[in-house]
Amino acid sequence: MTGAVATLPTRRDEAWRYADMDGVARLGAEALEQWEEIAVAAGESLMRCFIVGSDAPELHRFRVTLGEGATAAFFVTNAGRDYTRVEIEVRLAKGAHFEFGGVTIGGGDATREFVTQVVHAEPEATSNQTIRAVHWNTGTGNFLGEIKVARDAQKTDAAQDFKGLLLEAGASANAVPQLEIFADDVKCAHGATVGELDESARFYMMARGLDPAAVQRLLVQAFIGDAFVALDDEGEHERLLDAALAALEGAKL
Repeated sequence: MTGAVATLPTRRDEAWRYADMDGVARLGAEALEQWEEIAVAAGESLMRCFIVGSDAPELHRFRVTLGEGATAAFFVTNAGRDYTRVEIEVRLAKGAHFEFGGVTIGGGDATREFVTQVVHAEPEATSNQTIRAVHWNTGTGNFLGEIKVARDAQKTDAAQDFKGLLLEAGASANAVPQLEIFADDVKCAHGATVGELDESARFYMMARGLDPAAVQRLLVQAFIGDAFVALDDEGEHERLLDAALAALEGAKL
């Protein structure tokens, strides 16, 4: 009896709808089978802060199980210069909390994406996801986020917030928030907006002597800062923010 042969996804798969399929092919089917399994015991806490992205395709996949009253927080800067995908699947027990803050940023023609699935399996769990995307040239930022609330998961409180900022006309940002709710006493919210820099704010700041590059940096910094508001570690906060702003330095806008 032979084992199952790993196959590449296609855009018919909802979770790969906006992916760079050439980048996926260069990763190879075997890479899609590699998950980091994380279990956070009841009452325990986990925090992960990391920067992803290089000149080659990258795929980072996590499966996280939270015990009763456990918490997990992931904060990520995705500044890949090739296809870069971070995927997180989370299952929450009673009273658990999941926090996610992510930034995709860059130009060129690269696709950078976050894909999350948060399963509220038991009552009184909470989750919050804040994603910011900043892109220029023909760069793309994607967020596909699914929240599932089981029938017995009453008192669930779950939220997603995606905002995209396009610095040039050729860039794009895609958001696919999905809710699947079987309980009736829940709070679930999601929002998705895409826009451009506030020209009135840019004009105001330049009129007071700031050069265009400094103005752009300050406005972008304010925009992406929301993704890391829940990150209390000042050193990690600065590291993730600096990595995002470093990607902006190379932009000729």
